[in-house]
Amino acid sequence: MLEPVSEAECRRLTVNVNCDFQIVVDSRLNQPVNAFQSRDGTGRPVITFTLALIADARNSDELAFVMAHEAAHHILGHLDRQERNAMAGALIFGGLASATGSTTTLESAQRLGAFVGARSYSKDFELEADELGTLIAARAGYDPLVGARFFGRIPDPGNRFLGTHPPNAERFQRVEQTVARLRG
Repeated sequence: MLEPVSEAECRRLTVNVNCDFQIVVDSRLNQPVNAFQSRDGTGRPVITFTLALIADARNSDELAFVMAHEAAHHILGHLDRQERNAMAGALIFGGLASATGSTTTLESAQRLGAFVGARSYSKDFELEADELGTLIAARAGYDPLVGARFFGRIPDPGNRFLGTHPPNAERFQRVEQTVARLRG
């Protein structure tokens, strides 16, 4: 039930974006608890679950919430935005380093700039995906508050500088706020 709702939200919120989600399972046994959004060679959005994540999920609400969150990354264009941020960071850091005239320094600065640029908004992207994922999961008939309990079991990333994910409590709070707006 979640896939058609995700695809409908994608069509509703985007223009000229492939909304035909493919759901896959990474069957390698050594992979950690994880799910992620990517695109195949044709631009089709792919949501991948590891076996460890599926085994760790306690109910269908958790799986639905994770899937809705990953679908939201695609709908919100986070991969493209992250690539643009990385390119901008590489250009800025490279421009600063070019004053030294060293090719090695320039290449290192571009790599560092791309790294910083790619991570510059990743915490915001996660919160945005949590919010839209909450809406998608709810519209598909799942309870996002039950689904977001998943945050209570995964390692808390804290609030690290250049970290990729915000603290779990902040993410759960975003889900609570979104559900309150839905019910209000």
